[in-house]
Amino acid sequence: MNTLIVGDHFIGAEVFRAAIERELGSDFGPVRTVMWAGADMEEQHAEQQVMEKEGPEAVRSPGEIIEAVEGAEILAVHFAPVPTSLLEASDSLKAVVVARTGVENVNVDEATRRGVAVVNIYGRNANAVAEQAVGLMLSETRDIARQDAAVKTGAWPEESASPVFELVGHTIGVIGLGNVGRKLARRLSGFEVRLLVYDPYVDACTIEEHGGEKVEDLSVIFRESDIVTLHARLTDETRRFIGRDQFELMKPTAYFINNARSRMVDYDALYDAVANNRIAGAALDVHDDEPLPADSPWRRLDNVTLSPHTAGVTPEVWTNSGQLVAEAIREVADNGRATNTVNAHALEGSR
Repeated sequence: MNTLIVGDHFIGAEVFRAAIERELGSDFGPVRTVMWAGADMEEQHAEQQVMEKEGPEAVRSPGEIIEAVEGAEILAVHFAPVPTSLLEASDSLKAVVVARTGVENVNVDEATRRGVAVVNIYGRNANAVAEQAVGLMLSETRDIARQDAAVKTGAWPEESASPVFELVGHTIGVIGLGNVGRKLARRLSGFEVRLLVYDPYVDACTIEEHGGEKVEDLSVIFRESDIVTLHARLTDETRRFIGRDQFELMKPTAYFINNARSRMVDYDALYDAVANNRIAGAALDVHDDEPLPADSPWRRLDNVTLSPHTAGVTPEVWTNSGQLVAEAIREVADNGRATNTVNAHALEGSR
C-alpha cells in the first residue's frame, strides 16, 4: 500500500520506516517520507498545544505534506496537522494512523465524511508515564526537589515545608486504570499502599487483579486518598471534570499528581487549593500553557513540583511509537481496518 510517513522534530520518519520494514518487510509500500516543516521542536510543540485546544484547522496548513500526500493510501503522523486541506489532497486515502492516543491534530469529522479511518495507538508511553508518576509522588512526599534547590543555593533545611511521609501504609487514589494506570498499579504494589481506583469503564474484578479497590464515586478518591494521581483520557466527558468541589474534599496533608492532560483539571481551582494550603501540594508535568510564561504564578509556589511535559519522553517511547504504528498499518493492509479506529462506528453508520 502506498504509505506516506510524516516525521517531525520529536520522532523522525526513519523511526517509522525502520519499524515498517521490520513488521512488513522491505518490499511493503511504496513507503515515502516527508518532514513536517517548522523551525524547531518548541515551535511544533506550540502548534500541537493550539491543536489540542482548537483542532488542526487552527494552525498553518501543512503545504509540504499536502504536496506529498497525493496517491497515499495510508498516512502516518505524530504531531503533524491533518486538516481538511490535507484530506482533500488524496482521493485514495484510506487511513490516517496517529502515533499517539490523542487525535486532536486530525479533523476526525472531515475524515469520517470522506470515509477515511482515523487510527490511534495505545500504550506507547505507559511505562514512562507510570514511572514518572512514582517519581513525582516521591518528590512531593519526601520533599526531594525543594530540598535539592535549597541545598544548591547554600541552605541546609532541617525541616520540610510540606508534609513528609512514607508511601507504605498510605492510600493512593488512581483515576483511570488504562494502560498507564495498570502499569502504575504494578509499580505501587511494592510500596504496600492501599490502592483506590475510580474508572467507570473497568470492572471490579480487573481492578482487584491489579491490587486495587474499585470505588463508584469520584468523591471517595479525593476524600480518602493521601495522594490522588490522574491517568484518565481527555474526552468531552473528562474535560475539566476535576475542580474546586473535588479539591475541597482532600485532606490538608494530601497531594495531587497530574502527568496526563492538564485540561481534565480546573487549574485555577487547583492553584487556589495549593496556594492557600488547602492541600499539601501538587506535582504537575502538564500545563494549560506550555511553556509556562515567565510570570506564571505557578513558578512562585514552593509546594509544587513542576516538570516540562516530559513524562512520555524517553528513547523507548519513540521506538514503541514506531512499532505500534507499523502494527496498525499491518492491520489496515491485511484487513482493510484497524482495531483502534476512533471513528469506526461513524464509518459503519455511513455505509
